[in-house]
Amino acid sequence: MKADLLKLRHYCAYQERCHSEVREKCYELGLRGEEMEEAIAHLVEENFLNEERFARAYAGGKFRMQQWGRKKISMVLKQKQVSPYCIKKGLEEIDETDYRNTLLALAEKKYQQLRGEQYLKRQYKTMQFLLQRGYEQELAREAIEQIAKKEE
Repeated sequence: MKADLLKLRHYCAYQERCHSEVREKCYELGLRGEEMEEAIAHLVEENFLNEERFARAYAGGKFRMQQWGRKKISMVLKQKQVSPYCIKKGLEEIDETDYRNTLLALAEKKYQQLRGEQYLKRQYKTMQFLLQRGYEQELAREAIEQIAKKEE
C-alpha cells in the first residue's frame, strides 16, 4: 500500500487528475475496494487530488491550447465523471471576451479556407466546424453573420 500511495502521489503531482483517472490508476496498481478508497481519501486529504482544481486546469487548458468551446469541455468533464459543480467552476476559468474573440478568429479562418464554396455551403461548413469544436450554436451563428456582413 505504501509504495502504491507513493506512485499515486507522483501520478497526481505530475499533472492535475480527476477521481476517475486516479481510480483507473488504482486498478492498474492492483488496488481494489477499501484499499482504493483509502488511497483516494489520503490523496484528497493531502491535496494531491482536488476535482475543482482539475476542472479549472482542464477547462482553461483545453480552451487556451486547443480552442475548444464550453460545450465540448463540459461534455468531456462529464465523461470523466466530474461533478456538475466542479464543471461550472472550471468553465468560469474561461474569460467571456477571450471566448468570443477566439470563436470569431476560428470562424474567420475557416470561412476564408472555404473561399471557393458557394455562400450557403460556406456558412454551413463553418457552422459545422464550430459546433464540432464545442461552441454554442447561437454564438457560432452570430460570428458567421458578422463575417458574412464584412464580406459583402
